[in-house]
Amino acid sequence: MTISENLNKIKSSIPKDVTLVVVTKTQPVEKLMEVYAAGHKIFGENKVQEMLDKYEQLPKDIEWHLIGHLQSNKVKLIAPFVSLIHSVDSLKLLQEINKQALKNNRIIDCLLQVYIAREETKFGLDFMESEKLFYSEEIKQLKNIRITGLMGMATNTADPEQIKNEFQSLNTIFKKLKTQNSSIKILSMGMSSDYSIAIENGSNLIRVGSSIFGFRN
Repeated sequence: MTISENLNKIKSSIPKDVTLVVVTKTQPVEKLMEVYAAGHKIFGENKVQEMLDKYEQLPKDIEWHLIGHLQSNKVKLIAPFVSLIHSVDSLKLLQEINKQALKNNRIIDCLLQVYIAREETKFGLDFMESEKLFYSEEIKQLKNIRITGLMGMATNTADPEQIKNEFQSLNTIFKKLKTQNSSIKILSMGMSSDYSIAIENGSNLIRVGSSIFGFRN
């Protein structure tokens, strides 16, 4: 199947209220233009430099999401245009995003990344840390960022029950925060291998790459 056929197959299979972020990691601009030509304009990139390179080459009505780990010293590079940062895992990072957003006269939407997997290689706050940060007095001082939800990645496992339990645990916190703050709207869970399970367990934003472009070498 072609890229556009894969894209349309996924879009037709997910609920209307679920947002698809097409993950562009390592993909050439030509392939991204196939997605764009098919009418999809929400792209997610893992690395800042790769996002910058593609932003310069691609149409400016694309909505860019930073979905990979973000270092504080790289925030200034994407602050002028990034739409949503999925991977916020510290107050220090939020303060830097706020600083750079202010310089660009913007309010930047952010998701708190919560650690739900049984893998040491993944980043994120634990449940207690995420709630403590969300309710902290320090965050209230940051007028140029907006926490709009949570993001989490399940363990890379073939056990669907484990994945389901991890997604359910994050959804529980999401629903709790959502009832207490109207800005909380996004639950970013699910990738090519597990987005169906994620949607069944509350995700309203999925990040899909290989199911659209094919597996990377």
